[in-house]
Amino acid sequence: MLACVYSRARVGLTSPLVTVEVHLANGLPAFSIVGLPETSVREAKDRVRSAIINCGYEFPAKRITINLAPADLPKEGGRFDLPIAVGILAASGQLPQSELANYEFAGELALSGELREIIGEIPLAIASSESQRTLILPKQNAQQASWVKQAKIIAIEHLTQLFPHFARQTPLPLMPTKTVEHKPHTYGLDMADVIGQPLAKRALEIAASGSHNILFIGPPGTGKTMLASRLPGILPPMTEQEALENAAIQSISDNMISQHSWFTRSFRAPHHTASSAALVGGGSQPKPGEISLAHNGVLFLDELPEFDRKVLDVLREPMESGEVTISRATHKQTFPARFQLVAAMNPSPTGFYNDNRSTPEQVLRYLNKLSGPFLDRIDIQLEVTRLPKGSWAKQDDSGENSATIQARVSDCRNRQLARQGKANAHLTSAELREFCPLSGDDNDFIELAVEKLGLSTRAHHKILKIARTLADMENEQNIQHRHLVEALSYRAMDRLLRYLTEAIAV
Repeated sequence: MLACVYSRARVGLTSPLVTVEVHLANGLPAFSIVGLPETSVREAKDRVRSAIINCGYEFPAKRITINLAPADLPKEGGRFDLPIAVGILAASGQLPQSELANYEFAGELALSGELREIIGEIPLAIASSESQRTLILPKQNAQQASWVKQAKIIAIEHLTQLFPHFARQTPLPLMPTKTVEHKPHTYGLDMADVIGQPLAKRALEIAASGSHNILFIGPPGTGKTMLASRLPGILPPMTEQEALENAAIQSISDNMISQHSWFTRSFRAPHHTASSAALVGGGSQPKPGEISLAHNGVLFLDELPEFDRKVLDVLREPMESGEVTISRATHKQTFPARFQLVAAMNPSPTGFYNDNRSTPEQVLRYLNKLSGPFLDRIDIQLEVTRLPKGSWAKQDDSGENSATIQARVSDCRNRQLARQGKANAHLTSAELREFCPLSGDDNDFIELAVEKLGLSTRAHHKILKIARTLADMENEQNIQHRHLVEALSYRAMDRLLRYLTEAIAV
């Protein structure tokens, strides 16, 4: 009396295959589960027993052994309830098992036999489609999983629906694959609402065009948060691959994805009291943090110096690699984290430049909460000044809306993808030499500027990437001198720190 049923575990964004082996032997009635099950899996035997009995089936009075293979893979959650129940029914001859090898099962059972939803149906559906098997899921999960192309999904609501299907009495229909209409999403926050600040708007368009990180520095009330919250509305539309990656992350985080939000870029804005584990992810069974939930989207850090310095420094590696690896004693997991950082901060602890409430030493101590290597990874550092007198009286409806800016950003991004297959911010050193060539005079100019400003090699590369984006915005084949000059102007933090250091020295 042996039956094998296929299911899948949840390990980060992957769903490795798990073979549920059920053996019924003579002897005193017993029910044991082996194969490195967590507590929630070990408790499945009580749920499965009640569900089988309440559905009118006979629970075999034998020695039942459930093996979840491979044995060294941790199993957690209630997703194994359904495959265990199917295996017991098949091993006891109450369910035909001739076609079980063509199916995969996942779902949590109620005591009545009803199916309850699980976490991580998108990675499960992707892996199942690659194995050419049909996936049987609870109805709630099947609705989400049906957005995965090529996946064969069957939705069930109760355990009793399986016998008529495998006995070929009442076959269960496949869920039709959903086709989400790829139309622009309206974020509700329009760039036309921002009064003045033409330089900040241009910097935000440059950041969106090349996927550059950006930092706004300025006193309170200058529109820094207002500008940052409108970045998702001008970013290029998501591709199907990006939307699927985003849906998979939301799926394992137990966040619902609707048809209207399928192509919506994430905008995450954690509070400055967030811990490093909240940002990068963690836990005994590691789960994604804010930077992974912002994958292919925007991570907004307001009041940047109020974050703990150690918390900000854990972002340094993901900002470069586009992924984060969380290591534990027994295993490690890697989550994607290709986010676009937008940060805002005041220039001093009091919020203003020269209000005679703080000394240069106090201001420098406040700014030193941000480490040099972290600031080096922010491409654009822009000063946002207070609105000049009369700006409110002169306001009109002449400001560009987000849709107009997004059209230009999409054209610019398409040029980058056609040339190099990625956004300019993600170019490697070798690709910089290939796609960002400079004339002899321009090369001497940028090297002299980097030496005079005391910039690092990374900052040098950031300037070249911004200049490449400026050239793409003008549809120029090569970087011009004016592009380098403008790119150098987006180093407000370097100027501020140098000014304070000189003031203290005097």
